[in-house]
Amino acid sequence: MEKKQILEKAKKQDTLRGKMSEAKSVVFVDFRGVTVADDTKASKAFRDGGVEYNVVKNTLALRAASELGWKGLEDLLHGPTAMAVSKTDPAAAARVLLGFAREIPALKAKGGVLEGGALLTLEGVSYLGTLPPKEQLIAMVAGTMNAPIVSLVTVLNATLTGFARAANALREKMEQASD
Repeated sequence: MEKKQILEKAKKQDTLRGKMSEAKSVVFVDFRGVTVADDTKASKAFRDGGVEYNVVKNTLALRAASELGWKGLEDLLHGPTAMAVSKTDPAAAARVLLGFAREIPALKAKGGVLEGGALLTLEGVSYLGTLPPKEQLIAMVAGTMNAPIVSLVTVLNATLTGFARAANALREKMEQASD
């Protein structure tokens, strides 16, 4: 029986390590004081936001993190812990958590990790949650990069239009003078 439990824990640890290694971000959540109904709502909110949300055993999460070379999680992984994993948008887990924490104040971030093992403090998670989605950030950067080009085209067009008007006025003046 004991060997079976060891194998099950090893399998769970491997699963956790796999999820953590594929993640763009991981946010650890303290769900102490959250009712089952509220936890169910939170799970749905995370799922709708493209984030995987599960309760984790702290020791297994620490071992999986250690295997990935992630350091500094010992202070985060104590007490009841859930893990919100985003595989696409690094800010998604933090954004969903912060949005839902307004509705359920008992749901709190403990901290997190960005892709590659960069540790996020509670303040880092809060800041990450304020960032717009990746697509919106790309659109903002593209718009910023496009603005000088549009301005240049506008200036060049105005210059050419002014030159064309001056040439037309000169032509009209010469036609009047010859009449």
